Amino acid sequence: MRIDRWGLERWLLRRGGELMDDLICVGAFAGSYGVHGDVRLKSFTAEPEDIATYGALSTEDGAQQFEIELTRQLKNAFAAKVSGVLTKEQADALRGTKLYVSRDRLPSLPDDEFYHADLVGLEVFDTGGTLLGRVKSVMNHGASDLLEVHGPGLKSTVLLPFTQEAVPTVDLNSGRIIADPPEGLFS
Repeated sequence: MRIDRWGLERWLLRRGGELMDDLICVGAFAGSYGVHGDVRLKSFTAEPEDIATYGALSTEDGAQQFEIELTRQLKNAFAAKVSGVLTKEQADALRGTKLYVSRDRLPSLPDDEFYHADLVGLEVFDTGGTLLGRVKSVMNHGASDLLEVHGPGLKSTVLLPFTQEAVPTVDLNSGRIIADPPEGLFS
């Protein structure tokens, strides 16, 4: 089971009380790169360079749109040219700005792959139907993906391995995960 690493966040924007766009965070600006207005760009996509293939990226509120052109690979990031950014000061001003794309511009996934954003918030039940908690976040520290689960009966969050053995069923339509956690994990 693999999680496609598109965006760590999912936002439903509301304007005037109506649901507008379903946005996925695909990256963030991390400051300037050099003195000619290039930015340091972190990509949260499965294939990091794909961030440049979805056209204009926007801020969460949609107030700003950015056309980006990747210029070189950096350690854990890219150097990129951004439309309208010509100076180091303008690039530095973008530091921390998260970049979003409309969900309908993302590729569909095979049945055994999920966007992180789709897993966050799902209820987690054991194979006997007992509610264990809710997915707070999805992490990957190198070895494998982990679901951070928290709930009212837990003293602290639990890191559930996101493997076929520990998580045999993910039902996005029902908003639930069926887990068969390792012995003692939720006690």
